[in-house]
Amino acid sequence: MSPPATARHSITVAAWTLVSRLTGLGRVLVLGAVLGPTFFANAAQSGLLLPSLVYTIIAGPLVAMVVIPTVVRVISDRTTVHAADVLGRISGFMLLVAACLTVALVGVSSLVARALTFGVPDGMSERAKALAVLLVLVVAPQIVLYVVAAIGVAAQQARNRFALAAAAPAVENLGVIATVLVAGHVFDTGLEVDTVPVGFVLVLGLGATAAVLVHAGLQVYGAARAGLALRPRGGWRSDPEARGAVRRLRRSVGVAAFPSLGLFAMLTVAGTLPGGVLVLQISLAAFSTLSYLGPRAVSMAVMPLLSNISSRADETGYAAAWRTGLFYAATASCPFLVLLVVFAGPTAELLAYGKADQALIVAQLAACLAVVAVAQLAGGAHDIGRQALFARLDEHGPLMASTAALATTLAVSAAALLLSDGTVRLVGLTAAILLAEVVAASVVLVRMRSAIRPEPVVDLRQIGVLLLGAVAIIPVALAGRWLLAAFDAGRLATVAMLAAIGLLAVAAYAGAIKFGNARLLSGEGR
Repeated sequence: MSPPATARHSITVAAWTLVSRLTGLGRVLVLGAVLGPTFFANAAQSGLLLPSLVYTIIAGPLVAMVVIPTVVRVISDRTTVHAADVLGRISGFMLLVAACLTVALVGVSSLVARALTFGVPDGMSERAKALAVLLVLVVAPQIVLYVVAAIGVAAQQARNRFALAAAAPAVENLGVIATVLVAGHVFDTGLEVDTVPVGFVLVLGLGATAAVLVHAGLQVYGAARAGLALRPRGGWRSDPEARGAVRRLRRSVGVAAFPSLGLFAMLTVAGTLPGGVLVLQISLAAFSTLSYLGPRAVSMAVMPLLSNISSRADETGYAAAWRTGLFYAATASCPFLVLLVVFAGPTAELLAYGKADQALIVAQLAACLAVVAVAQLAGGAHDIGRQALFARLDEHGPLMASTAALATTLAVSAAALLLSDGTVRLVGLTAAILLAEVVAASVVLVRMRSAIRPEPVVDLRQIGVLLLGAVAIIPVALAGRWLLAAFDAGRLATVAMLAAIGLLAVAAYAGAIKFGNARLLSGEGR
């Protein structure tokens, strides 16, 4: 796959991911608007997020990073039919583990509920715990469904099929949005723990689980269309490729588990403030949306290419593909960084809506958005670095990065818990995201430097091109910020102005990048 093909696949992933991530952001916003900044909202949002956290602990990004190189190598060395057989054996192992963890989650639901309701005042804590237990029991089966969906995504991406894999999560998000709106219409909005009926919790949990079921079904369909129908089976020990993939999954479990453990710790701390989980989840949704639209879209698209080149032992080609991927990832990330830092306040006012539309929530969210704007740049470098290492069948480097990130997250989250001011505490939690990604990115970049030596890990001239592009955005963004402050526009007018300013800024950025690349290529020609 050539660099233009990488760019094309990156655009495909980004375009469909835009739909999925915007609906994911809408999911969080609707939850905030219907549930409000309450302790029940904290418990409900954390509970709905719990199955994906548990799934991430056992698999998460590992599915793609382990399964894709395995499938690509098997197809290259043998046939697609044999690759489907290997995929089925890996799936059988993963689904067995997922089923065991689902049963385990049900068994410890009381302890989990206590953690989810850690910050609820004593007068409401017992009822909050009972509602949280009920929600956990209803959503627990989603763990198995998320594993099915992830295997389907990996199968499609291994065959360079990206559209359905990136778009299908939007269906799940729309299902959850519809569920929340129905629950709010039937049972009322802004309810606190002591007034929430049991039916509200059942509707939320069952509707969310049904939405995940549809999502998993779409990914299974996509895998079948790509020629890798999912037929889970046993016998992974008898197949060398499947056995190797399972072994890498086991050795790399910390890569997936540690970020989830860190996120659970942050949710627990955020739950000590009314609406704290809402602010944290909107910030995380913004972080995830920007990451997947930019750098992570590139890393997903470049993973099959890196796996293919690595299987041929072409070290020079691998290093060149890595630098190209890193440059594309950073190029996609820079406009989001500058624009969100400058427009954090207006963006927060737009995102905090309904029951969540309070001055304090807006102020907290604006500060957190500015932090995650920077975090998504570091997160992109971390993600594409670990993808590149997994393409070389190196799971130790990503594990080191995840370990360092977890230690950073836990330390910063614990320190944030000591802060008495709510806004400062939430900003401290989002700072944990930034610092953890910076530490993890540093680890994988050092590891990549060792892997491709004597080839350079970055092209300093490309960094100069990126800086030129970032500088070109700043005047447009600052002028747009002044216009917003000068005109007291309504919500829709603000959205229109932000969209226009964003397009102008991106146009200036693209022009500067094009100019810088032309100078770079002309210099290479000489």
